Amino acid sequence: MDQQSPALAQLSDRALKKLAIALAIYLTSLFAANTLGLKLMPFFWSHISVGIFPFAVVFVMTDIVGEVYGKRIAKMFVLAGAISTILFIAYSLISIVMPWSADGLWAKDAYNTIFGISTRISIASVVAFVVGEYQDVIAFFFFRAKLGDKHFWIRSNLSNIWSQLLDTVIFMMIAFAGIYSWPVLGSLIISWWLFKVAMGFAYTPFSYIGIYLLRDNQGNQN
Repeated sequence: MDQQSPALAQLSDRALKKLAIALAIYLTSLFAANTLGLKLMPFFWSHISVGIFPFAVVFVMTDIVGEVYGKRIAKMFVLAGAISTILFIAYSLISIVMPWSADGLWAKDAYNTIFGISTRISIASVVAFVVGEYQDVIAFFFFRAKLGDKHFWIRSNLSNIWSQLLDTVIFMMIAFAGIYSWPVLGSLIISWWLFKVAMGFAYTPFSYIGIYLLRDNQGNQN
């Protein structure tokens, strides 16, 4: 067991409620990123998905939870996110193959477009999320061991730079290699990664607010 991480049974009711709220924010941001991400917006020479805005929250949340509750519970968040994503994809695919009522056909094309995620993109999303998020947790605690408990913003953003690069490269390579040319693919990877990192820095003040709110007054934090 992670020595930095208190057992769930040792947490007060107040701390458990805060942890439940943090998990709700984490999962909601993950689902929002996966569903709203179909919309693209221009970004200098390329474009980015609007899903980047909530997705940046996902990585920041694991750092916040890890800072307060330790590596073990941060990894539990990642596991919950992976299981939820796989289930959401499964439910989406099942809902698409179910027959349509005549009264609902007006929404069929839009519904299938939004939720009809291809198997390749689904696999890319899950693999990139799991690898990127676990690497974020590992990198965050690596920098914590090197830099100590101070300077959360440095540790968080350093881990974010690495994990977001890994997430972006894995997703783009699995989902779009062979579809886009290598120059286009490289442009997409760089622009998406840079914007994700920028969002991580932009969310840093909110990270400190999150840490302050999560800390339990009864001394169950790290």
